[in-house]
Amino acid sequence: MNIAAIGTQEQTEELRKVLSPEHSFQAYESNKIFQINITPYDVVFDLEYDQRPEEEYYYTTVSGKTIFLSSAKIQLEEYIKIKHSNTLIGINALPTFLGRKKLEACSPFGPMPVELIKKLGWDDVMETGSRTGMVSPRIVCMIINEAYYTLQEGTATKEDIDKGMKLGTAYPFGPFEWCEKIGIRNVYEVLNAVWEDTRDERYRICSLLKTSYLKSLRK
Repeated sequence: MNIAAIGTQEQTEELRKVLSPEHSFQAYESNKIFQINITPYDVVFDLEYDQRPEEEYYYTTVSGKTIFLSSAKIQLEEYIKIKHSNTLIGINALPTFLGRKKLEACSPFGPMPVELIKKLGWDDVMETGSRTGMVSPRIVCMIINEAYYTLQEGTATKEDIDKGMKLGTAYPFGPFEWCEKIGIRNVYEVLNAVWEDTRDERYRICSLLKTSYLKSLRK
């Protein structure tokens, strides 16, 4: 099976480790997306689609492809409003999540291709509803946000918060460790998208987290 992946080097490398070695795999940089000819590929992963969903689709001239679109920060139906001949699947492609045994995915336009996903290299699919934030990003980013509130109040240090969460909940990472792995920009953008979608106070962004995000933009 011929597979193409569009994203940063870190994203495509994480995906490469998941995919079964018998598949042919080609990675492309996100900034060259409109120069990519996806005709030779059976499956395409766009790992940064939710960063630029308003852009004209690069795959409208082909058909019969299975295209996985990152959608942790958007709801696909808001941007894909016309029927396509390709199979379009939304996935949680945030750093550290692609490498799990189950692919977190939604399929708002048709049946979920479970057998294909297993053939690609995952053990199974965690199918979610099509909604901004999906499931894991909402939960993890909300925990990170609460950790920032705790730090802001001076209750504990980053190190103590990370240690307490790992010992108390058996999480693989503490919230600040997870934030570093996911990326402060991704965490902020997921929280902001879910807040705009729900206006649920659980997702109101801590001012310290926002400050850290704004500082990251200047790097």
